[in-house]
Amino acid sequence: MMWTERAVARAGVRLICRDWNSPHPTSAPPVVLLHGLAGHAGEWDAAAAHLAAHHRVVAVDQRGHGASERRPADVSRAAYVADVRAVCEQLGLHRPVLVGQSLGGHTAMLTAAAHPDLVRGLVLVEAGPARADPGTPEEIGGWLDSWPLPFPTLAGARTFLTGQGLNGEAWAAGLEQRADGWYPRFERSVMVGAIAENSTRDWWPEWRAVRCPTLLVIGEKGIIPPEESVRMLDSTAPSTVTTAVSVPGSGHDVHLDRPAVVHSLLSAFLTKLQPESWPHS
Repeated sequence: MMWTERAVARAGVRLICRDWNSPHPTSAPPVVLLHGLAGHAGEWDAAAAHLAAHHRVVAVDQRGHGASERRPADVSRAAYVADVRAVCEQLGLHRPVLVGQSLGGHTAMLTAAAHPDLVRGLVLVEAGPARADPGTPEEIGGWLDSWPLPFPTLAGARTFLTGQGLNGEAWAAGLEQRADGWYPRFERSVMVGAIAENSTRDWWPEWRAVRCPTLLVIGEKGIIPPEESVRMLDSTAPSTVTTAVSVPGSGHDVHLDRPAVVHSLLSAFLTKLQPESWPHS
């Protein structure tokens, strides 16, 4: 099953999406997939292929990432939220389920809070409303500076990224080849800028404003501490159904570390949102 490239423009910024626009029941909600910081739409390919039999699935290269605008002037949280809304409106995605990992999950949460009539369901993979450590932007910048760029070969890139505790195959797939080797499809300064606002305050008011059914997927060895997920469950709006699942053995990239588990969780969550008449994934 293949995807089609779609372009969405908002405020002078061009966003590229992978649209798995396969035949699906009209009652099945579309699904929008949002990657994390320094990620790319392609890391969701396996999940998209799994869901596309029954849902229209759109994976977004968010601003500053992948094939989208490389150097956007605005990397605020509000800009990322407005981009999601533009993708939904321009691609005709009616009341989608937003699925986001890490910074993409944060964007999904803020979108659901700001536009409750837009979002039918929410899946947060290793994402939450707590304030990031003030040193996070500097830490991210230092980590990116440690990459031995350019990578001479793609195999070498996979080896290095695997050694960083990442899924080397998926992360290397986000690189681009230039004359002298392989480089990330993002700018270091944009990545640091994109995470900076998360360290200025917490986002608990936005979390409490979410009104749609929500699934929290936490990696056992991820970055979301148990007390944060417990607080999320305790502070959910009374009318909102929220479920949390901890995935054993997984790190921060749960969707890459344990794809089969995540695919099963997504299918089960989507099934609960559906009338009984449509085929289950």
